[in-house]
Amino acid sequence: MSEASAVRPHLERRFETQRVVFWHDPDGEYAADLDSLGLESVEIVRVANDEYAIKHRLLHLRSEAKFLVYRSGAVPTGVGNWLLDLELAYGVFTADWTSLVHKELGLTADGIGEVIQAHEKFFRATKRVQSLKKLLDANDDARLLRAKMSAVLLGLGEHSLLEITRALLIENASGVGAKYGALVDYGLDEFYWHGVGSIYGYTSPNPSIDDFVLWVFRQAIAGFKFDRPGGLRNIQLDFASLRNDRRSQEALTILAKRAAGDLDYASTIEDASFRQLLGNDLFEEIDRKIISDLARAVVERTVTAREVTEVIRSRQSSIWIDDYRKLYAAIGSASDLLTTLGALNVSMQSFDEGLERYRQDWFRIDQLYRQFIYAARTVPAEYSRVLEALRAQVEKFYVNKFIYDLGKAWQQQVDGVDRWWSAVLRLQTSFFTDHVAPIIRDGRRKAVVVISDALRYEVAEELGSRIRQEDKFDATLDAMLGVLPSYTQLGMAALLPHSTIGHSKDGDPVLVDGQRSDGTANRSKVLDAVGGRAVQAEDVFSLTRDEVRELYQQHQVLYVYHNRIDATGDKAGTERQVFEATEDTLRELVDLVKRLTNANATNILITADHGFLFRDTALADSSYLSTLPQGDEIKITNRRYVLGRGLKEDPAFKSFTSAQLGLDSDLDVLIPKSIHRLRLPGAGSRFVHGGASLQEIVVPVLAINKKRKSDTRLVNVEVLPESDKITTGQLVIKLFQSEPVSEKVQARTVRAGLYVGETLISNQPELVLDQESTDKRDRYQSAHMLLSQDANGYNNRVVEFRLEERIPNTNQWRVYAKATYTLKRSFASDFDI
Repeated sequence: MSEASAVRPHLERRFETQRVVFWHDPDGEYAADLDSLGLESVEIVRVANDEYAIKHRLLHLRSEAKFLVYRSGAVPTGVGNWLLDLELAYGVFTADWTSLVHKELGLTADGIGEVIQAHEKFFRATKRVQSLKKLLDANDDARLLRAKMSAVLLGLGEHSLLEITRALLIENASGVGAKYGALVDYGLDEFYWHGVGSIYGYTSPNPSIDDFVLWVFRQAIAGFKFDRPGGLRNIQLDFASLRNDRRSQEALTILAKRAAGDLDYASTIEDASFRQLLGNDLFEEIDRKIISDLARAVVERTVTAREVTEVIRSRQSSIWIDDYRKLYAAIGSASDLLTTLGALNVSMQSFDEGLERYRQDWFRIDQLYRQFIYAARTVPAEYSRVLEALRAQVEKFYVNKFIYDLGKAWQQQVDGVDRWWSAVLRLQTSFFTDHVAPIIRDGRRKAVVVISDALRYEVAEELGSRIRQEDKFDATLDAMLGVLPSYTQLGMAALLPHSTIGHSKDGDPVLVDGQRSDGTANRSKVLDAVGGRAVQAEDVFSLTRDEVRELYQQHQVLYVYHNRIDATGDKAGTERQVFEATEDTLRELVDLVKRLTNANATNILITADHGFLFRDTALADSSYLSTLPQGDEIKITNRRYVLGRGLKEDPAFKSFTSAQLGLDSDLDVLIPKSIHRLRLPGAGSRFVHGGASLQEIVVPVLAINKKRKSDTRLVNVEVLPESDKITTGQLVIKLFQSEPVSEKVQARTVRAGLYVGETLISNQPELVLDQESTDKRDRYQSAHMLLSQDANGYNNRVVEFRLEERIPNTNQWRVYAKATYTLKRSFASDFDI
């Protein structure tokens, strides 16, 4: 604060009630600032051995005017002071700096003056004082004044030890120390460490933020054991807040990594079982240890799939989960896959039974394999070695026990058919008749068909689940028997309206009712007969909402072609990225559905031209046919099919005529049996389609509708108190998730707390209610509440347990459920933890 600016408000307040103010300034400290005071309608008179003249002027010549009578130097005493009578009448103003600041702050408690004197540097800045005044309450004592001064230096609006500590730890994590340096510069560091010592229990002859951080993590490792009444309870509660609060969570993870290294924490848990670590997420070394041991246990078959699921679910609340989510997902998928394969029986009695069992059950093995490989391929490189043994086992079992065994068993059924037809699945060639025509028949409804190249059945099943999780959306999955050979040109043609379909003279293009069906333009010509049009998905993505609506309104049928999976898998250089492309496809198709429904589309069908076979590892020579196709005229040779005329029978191939396949052509077809490929130069081999495997020819049809009313909600949770009293420093409150989580009943995240009025007296653990089990016993969860030292002041009072949930799209919380208790603790209960 400048000298003049500090004095002026006090003088102005005096002039509000009197016209003359006498100012004694013995050291002449303010003499140079008098003319800059800017006191409105006040004459400034300096006393210069003219006391009688001044008195005459004040009382007779200008008896109505306001005067500031300034007197520097020593003032005569007694009758030697000719202005004594007026000074006694009006009082004397002295600009003692400490008194001025004290008055400006408006605080009356003892010790305030001493604080001002001890921290003069702080109060010399007007801006700081003005910021401080905004935080002050008239009843604040010296301790609160220092706390709020600290808050001002740190740029905070709150002055609690927790918030000051949060600011200092965030700064420390960033590698700078300006804020702590400010506390030191203004003499408030000792006050801070005194508070840390008395409230948190940390003491040191040379305290520092680095040392405090290490101390806190040591106490956390030890479980904040209490060795005195109250002990470390406050730091335990505030440490939980610091770690879980979004404002400081990132900083605490940085500090945790630093502490783990300093303490060599990893070596202390080398011999621990992953089961012993499940309730702990202090350091990321814990998640690494759990993941490593869990992956090994899955490989060694020493853990059940159910336990793996529970372990992974319990770790979703770890503060490190974002870095390890995919690793946990990979282990979970591998565990489920290996467990399923362990009980797999691929025997079937008929062609139709094979189709039915694949679409009802076996497809999940392909799905789990995809989910595992995707997660394993996309984890950070430094973590991938953890999955090496598991990856090798998954690949071995999937290829040998599923792909090979299923392919062999299914081939026996394929060998027994003399025409490509099923009693349980409608043909892909009747797609338009079966699925589209019923929608548009009366002319009042429109249809949108989204065709995603190589969207195999298991991917569509997951897509349906994702869409059903969206509010107001429903999705129903059906299946068709895909065309043979199962490749793009023929599969795309089969989905168009037609009476006849067949290969052209040289195989491709495929003709429908004599028209070419390759390319968007030709497909639009075919669709024109039913008021339809073909467009590319990328074009739809580029349109505005109004433009999509106009496109939809102008046509009775809209065919939207999407190509991500096949475009990636069909290239030798990118085929191993096909599952990443599948994940992109899932996201893009959900987005596409939303764009279409926003344009008022209500009947959407998602389907594919064919499926695919994929394995992540390179194929052995035994996976390739050792013979080449023979015939009079071979038109097309692909890894999974051959087209030609006069093709020779061969035990390595299943042969069909076009008529047997329902095609209007004179070409014959050879399909390599089971999962075998033809070896072709320059072509990839991991990703293939065109053959007759179940993965290639069970084609999905996903029917999507959007409802008018919301149909998703959060799962219901009940509070189940076992008593109405709190008698110790800890309380375990049982919660019950009243129903399983599903696509439409979604997980609920809550924050628990104990309150007296609006005062929090406990920790605030967050709990996720996300159990999918139909067994009620699996849907219980406990909130472990720890009372703070503040709770001691509320004995025999009513306490409210609250479950709160975050208000969507905000950082605010609202009460979801509550229960009432009475706090009845004895002194001895302070030692109960």
